[in-house]
Amino acid sequence: MIDYTIFYKTPIDPESDWPQHQEWDLLISAFNSSKRVREVFERAQSAEKHWLIFPEYNYPKSEYPKEKHFSLEAGSEAEFILKYASAIGGQLKNARICIDLTGFIRPYQLVLAKLLAEQGVKQFDALYSEPTVYSQREKTQFSFGSNCAVRQVRGFEGAHSTDTSNDLLIIGAGYDDELISQVAHYKEGAKKVQLLGLPSLRADMYQENVLKADRAEESLGPAETFFAPANDPFVTASVLSEITTEHERRTPITNLYLSPLASKAQVLGFWLFHHFEGTLRPTSIIYPFNGLCC
Repeated sequence: MIDYTIFYKTPIDPESDWPQHQEWDLLISAFNSSKRVREVFERAQSAEKHWLIFPEYNYPKSEYPKEKHFSLEAGSEAEFILKYASAIGGQLKNARICIDLTGFIRPYQLVLAKLLAEQGVKQFDALYSEPTVYSQREKTQFSFGSNCAVRQVRGFEGAHSTDTSNDLLIIGAGYDDELISQVAHYKEGAKKVQLLGLPSLRADMYQENVLKADRAEESLGPAETFFAPANDPFVTASVLSEITTEHERRTPITNLYLSPLASKAQVLGFWLFHHFEGTLRPTSIIYPFNGLCC
């Protein structure tokens, strides 16, 4: 089992002066209208800063930022990230890189982390700005349209076995019960585990998360439930490792499917687990696409 405790996290107060050692060569952030995204972009100490403008957000060019940015009107998450990397040349290598995950759409976040690893980046920092409260509590909508098509995230397609007798699906259960249901239906025959964020980002968010996840109960069926802090990717990766180890102990997993639908910090934990342990068995990451499933 990988020791994920070698990684570390620390809180930053965005309203105060940032520590001197928290300076980077390149900050990568996803452009959106959120105040917490824009404030971090402005205050982060980085020699160069790039906005990524994802096509799913449908920003007209008249609203594009004045700062350096990259956009692509169409294409998959992998095509977008690969073309961005090509556009900036070898700038990712040997650079102190920081990624603000707050505005990222999850599949883009996964592909960017994978690209950095493949390009030999040994270390990068990731920021995530926690929300104070979601405006509509448990009714907050994070995707638009119920016609999301579930598929594997590009670059995370496992070489799966034809034996599906003991397939396992682990869902990072976020606020969107519709997305949870669609992923559960996609792998209807698999055993299912839901991973809830506890401790949550804020005290009342756990109850709201459970209320949303409960609405997907019919699709999930008799799913096991585990917990990992919503703001800690390293504990998330450790819990995923424990879950799969325990299931392997009972009966070898035929195919493993991961679906990170919760906080961006937990998504990073899913990536860490996949990066270090995804090759131990047929493993892929699946996600509901179309609409704005961010």
